[in-house]
Amino acid sequence: MAWIETISEQDADGRLKRQYEAGIKRAGRVYNIIRIMSQNPETMRTSMGLYMATMLAESPLSRAQREMLATVVSRTNGCHY
Repeated sequence: MAWIETISEQDADGRLKRQYEAGIKRAGRVYNIIRIMSQNPETMRTSMGLYMATMLAESPLSRAQREMLATVVSRTNGCHY
């Protein structure tokens, strides 16, 4: 498995610290999929914006349906999260 240097919650400051805090507020923790983007907080912000729009914006699909689709795609792709 590839190794990517990440910044811990304890070492985060500025924009990254605020994004980590938002992640903790939203999900109770900072997931690795978020932490892996810690070297580039702008990429993290943009990625989370896409995720939030996909999962929470008005849609003909329910939230449960979107979660199911994400789960099936992740499983099909062999993702562990």
